[in-house]
Amino acid sequence: MLSEQALSFARTFFPHTTQGKIYLNHAGTSPLSTRVVAAMTSYLRERHEGRLETYQTDMVMVTGLKVIIQEMINAESPERIALTANTSDAIGIIASGIPWKSGDRVLLNTAEFPANVWPFLNLQRHGVRLDFINSDDGVVTPEMISNGFKQGTRMVALSAVQFLSGYRADLATIGELCHRKGIIFAVDGIQAVGAVRIDVQRMKIDALSAGGQKWQMSPHGTGFLYLTDELQSIIQQSNLGWLAVEDPWDFHNFSQPLAAGARRFEGGSLAMPSLWGMHAALELIKEFGIHAIEEHLLGLTDILLKGFAEIPGVAVHTPHDKRHRAGIAAIKVQKHTDEKAIFKKLLGRDITAALRDNCLRFSPHFYCSPDEMHETVAAVRKYITSKQ
Repeated sequence: MLSEQALSFARTFFPHTTQGKIYLNHAGTSPLSTRVVAAMTSYLRERHEGRLETYQTDMVMVTGLKVIIQEMINAESPERIALTANTSDAIGIIASGIPWKSGDRVLLNTAEFPANVWPFLNLQRHGVRLDFINSDDGVVTPEMISNGFKQGTRMVALSAVQFLSGYRADLATIGELCHRKGIIFAVDGIQAVGAVRIDVQRMKIDALSAGGQKWQMSPHGTGFLYLTDELQSIIQQSNLGWLAVEDPWDFHNFSQPLAAGARRFEGGSLAMPSLWGMHAALELIKEFGIHAIEEHLLGLTDILLKGFAEIPGVAVHTPHDKRHRAGIAAIKVQKHTDEKAIFKKLLGRDITAALRDNCLRFSPHFYCSPDEMHETVAAVRKYITSKQ
């Protein structure tokens, strides 16, 4: 876990930590650090009363942002990164752009967040068939994936970390399975990027979509799409914007090719205030290091899971095995206990968790402390045992 000195430094960027607030819903949306607020405020002031025109500086920032993302996920090049408004937009580029044939199949699972289902449901009008692996507990193993392959399976769409149970998939093994069979491996990384290490090359991921507002600690309206050059080469874009071409400033050349890299999917003007915030957020994550962040989160969730397991009437919904969890610790309470009442009491105690499908979900980040985890466990124990 982070050293006491490093943890104290991390907490200086999040003022709510000095107000007695314990925020444990980063799997929902993260608070913005002081660096993010400063970066966005500086940009807005510059546009308001400074130079006013900041395009050249903005584009230098965008280039740097893509480099940070490339390094974070070990992409081949920054050219493999397109900036998007959210995870859904990124998944939509892939789902709508592949030249599907009637009878093609997409393999999903029943534990997926809707953002990784609806874009593929929409393909049924083109004759694409969807196969669902039954995963009531959120577990999706390589064996389940392999057993789900059918004649015509063209894509596996899978979350790196399941949003409810926090189950972390064995992406490397699944990626190898897909690669051997020539099946596209598309990963929803929103519950992983910024919390745990993702290596798109080692894991043989063809497409990775990730909104920025959760573990990347970025403003809403930010995110990215990574895709391999091979996958990009077969995508037929359903939407083209003026910035998608090789030289957007050659205004009247309508015969020019599209941009060689993933920039072709960005289309039009980018949301610069939010991207300045995203740049600051990812710089902070880079400063602490994704390896150190992952180890810290595994340590924090270890405290939560072990503590919850000792509370009568609580069933832990997240795997104890560190290989299969990230930053989420989810629990279910016995039937006669009102989980909504527990959730509200935690809010009253300034502990922010999430209530999803009758589960209480706790998701700390790298600036959260072991003491806060112990306090949270104690509060859950108090509120649950008082109902028994």
